[in-house]
Amino acid sequence: MKLSDKINAIRASATLSISARAAKMKAEGIDIISFGAGEPDFDTPDFIKQAAIKAINENYTHYTAYEGCEELRRAIADKLKRENNLDYDYTQIVVSNGSKHALNNAFAAILDPGDEVIVPAPFWLSYIEIIKMEYGVPVIVNTYKEKSFKVNSSMLEKVLTDKTKALIINSPNNPTGMVYTESELKDIADFALKHDLFVISDEIYEKLIYSHKLRHISIASLNDEIYKRTIVINGLSKSHAMTGWRVGYTASSKEIAKAIGSMQSHSTSNVNSIAQKAAIAALTGDQSYVEQMLTEFKHRRDYIAQRISDIPLLSSLLPKGAFYLFVDISKLCSKTIDGIEIKDSEDVAKILLERYRVAVVPCNVFGYENYIRISYATSMSNIVEGVNRIEKFVKQNF
Repeated sequence: MKLSDKINAIRASATLSISARAAKMKAEGIDIISFGAGEPDFDTPDFIKQAAIKAINENYTHYTAYEGCEELRRAIADKLKRENNLDYDYTQIVVSNGSKHALNNAFAAILDPGDEVIVPAPFWLSYIEIIKMEYGVPVIVNTYKEKSFKVNSSMLEKVLTDKTKALIINSPNNPTGMVYTESELKDIADFALKHDLFVISDEIYEKLIYSHKLRHISIASLNDEIYKRTIVINGLSKSHAMTGWRVGYTASSKEIAKAIGSMQSHSTSNVNSIAQKAAIAALTGDQSYVEQMLTEFKHRRDYIAQRISDIPLLSSLLPKGAFYLFVDISKLCSKTIDGIEIKDSEDVAKILLERYRVAVVPCNVFGYENYIRISYATSMSNIVEGVNRIEKFVKQNF
């Protein structure tokens, strides 16, 4: 018997694999510092957990509407209006099992076999696999460090074909931490309108922007026409430390929302009812917790960015958002350590994990083989020790 060609073409998530390997080594008693996982290391706020406990005690444990309960969808619509200047009716919101599920839903709703989706690199690795799972063809556009790893319309024009159906943008970006400005988004929106394309806008890190000179802008808010063809992807995992609760959502035109809802009715149906009640509390309750996380992440970012920049042969841009450092390790490549040639980031990551007990993400799967991603969503003590180990690796071998 043979598995499907589609499933055989899908690669497992490298970030989750690395985190799992690091966790296994820790369980074996090995002292590992992990910079792998893309999740806040903070606990979900108590008032959100209490809302879930209340839901259990009140037996809110049955099916809800498959698109999510009306109260939660209204809370999301209110949030989008209040914070993002986006006017959606609650019927245009579909609550999903995390933002990955939301992305799957979005691409399934718009793609036919062979349709192309433009993906700026570096990219979150799951974009490529999700597009392929929905029978699309990812078309990668390389961006450049000198341009802050951002894409523009002239770059997009070069890869446009008669099969191009959509493009995806992610701001703040994983893995670079870069944030698109309003003028940059207008340029991309004009390109999408000119060529009648859908835009998938992944805004999961919107709350994590460090400069007061920058603010998150949803491309869907720029004008009525781009609003109609944008599918906003968001959720509560990063903003409220709710990764395990699995609550994401799409906001889109009524036509697309109806299609997504219909698909979900035959796949997962509704998100866990208890998690939905927790999500309502997260969206409508005290938001000071988000600011507290942001303050701590900024402190960590400033420290780790400076430390990495002080290590010979390593460099990175200062992230404007999210909680990742995208580190250029190209000057380490073509060197040899104990007879092993360093060819790319996978070799660097392997040596760091096996010999120096530090887990980082090799960015081959993000589209850039000479970069590693370091997540600073971990304690300051871990950051200090982890960077010390990375520094030791470089200074001992290069």
